[in-house]
Amino acid sequence: MDRKGSAVWQGTLKEGKGTVSTESGTLKEASYSFTSRFESGAGTNPEELLAAAHAGCFSMALSGQLMGEKLTAERIATTATVTVEKVEGGFGITHVHLAVEAKIAGVDQATFERLAGEAKTGCPVSKLFNTRITMDAKLVG
Repeated sequence: MDRKGSAVWQGTLKEGKGTVSTESGTLKEASYSFTSRFESGAGTNPEELLAAAHAGCFSMALSGQLMGEKLTAERIATTATVTVEKVEGGFGITHVHLAVEAKIAGVDQATFERLAGEAKTGCPVSKLFNTRITMDAKLVG
C-alpha cells in the first residue's frame, strides 16, 4: 500500500508560497507559506498535517485495541500537538502530545489507559516519529 502527497513551492523561503495536495484529492492545492508555518498566516503547514495524520491514526488504532476487547467507542476525539523547536542544525520536531477524550460504555479507566497506551505505541504514525510522544487520555461519561 502506497499513499502519495505532493507539494509545489515557488520563490524564496520567506516570500515564496506553495501548495500541498493529496492523491485522494481531499487536499487539492492547499496553500502554505513561511507565515502559515512559522507565524499565524493563512494556509496550512507540514506540521499541522502531521498532527492531523497522527490524531487520525491514533484514533483508529485505539478503536482497533477496543475491538480486541469486544468494546466499541461511541466517540474518540484526539488532538495531536506537534512541537517544532530550534535544534542543532536547524529546526526539528521535538515532541508530539496526544490529547484524547473517549466515550466508551463498559470500560474502566485502567483498561482504557492500557488500551490507549497500546494504541499510541502501535499506531504507524507514532512509529514514524523519532521523538518523544506523550499523551493524556480521558474517559468521559
